[in-house]
Amino acid sequence: MRLITFEGLDGSGKSTQARLLAEWLREAGYTVEMVREPGGTDISERVREMLLDPRNEISPFAELLLFSAARAQLVAERVQPLLDEGTLVLCDRFFDSTTAYQGFGRGLADPGWLDGFHRKVTGGLVPHRTYLIRITPVEAAHRRRGRSEDDRMEAAGEPFHERVAEGYDWLAAREPDRVHVLDGTRAIELIATDIRRDMRQMLDGGTAGRS
Repeated sequence: MRLITFEGLDGSGKSTQARLLAEWLREAGYTVEMVREPGGTDISERVREMLLDPRNEISPFAELLLFSAARAQLVAERVQPLLDEGTLVLCDRFFDSTTAYQGFGRGLADPGWLDGFHRKVTGGLVPHRTYLIRITPVEAAHRRRGRSEDDRMEAAGEPFHERVAEGYDWLAAREPDRVHVLDGTRAIELIATDIRRDMRQMLDGGTAGRS
């Protein structure tokens, strides 16, 4: 049982990489389930709508609690049961997003406090591997141009996203064994190849999730 998470700024390409990895793993015979944060359950999807609606004014601490509530429901209802069945779970964002966006971006809490809080929310569940697709805030904003209206988080402004990027860099430096950093400015297929290579090494000799 393994939980693999994907992190990065909005526009980094993390969702694309999660989808490509899921396709590759299924072709290799693994049972794979993809989920996203916030979302993945009826309750969590409703929380997602509240959090991302640009019309809503949400205090920073309420924002942290709402993201975490959606995560707690997702883990309890879907992620942990799937892992218990031996399924490989790929999650588009997890608690590292809260550390980066609310901890660093909103300046809410010291990382030590958040570490303990995350463990309570997830029942102690920690990703086996996290792929951080790294791009600059300027590149992220450029990629989002031409999309429909930014959601509430995307519209938070460049200084906010710079702090988020700093948070991700801090996480990568603190947990290099878990957080695998990839240059998000490279071609999509090159990034996917690096991820597949790392996954091969991780799964070599194992049978978790394989049908």
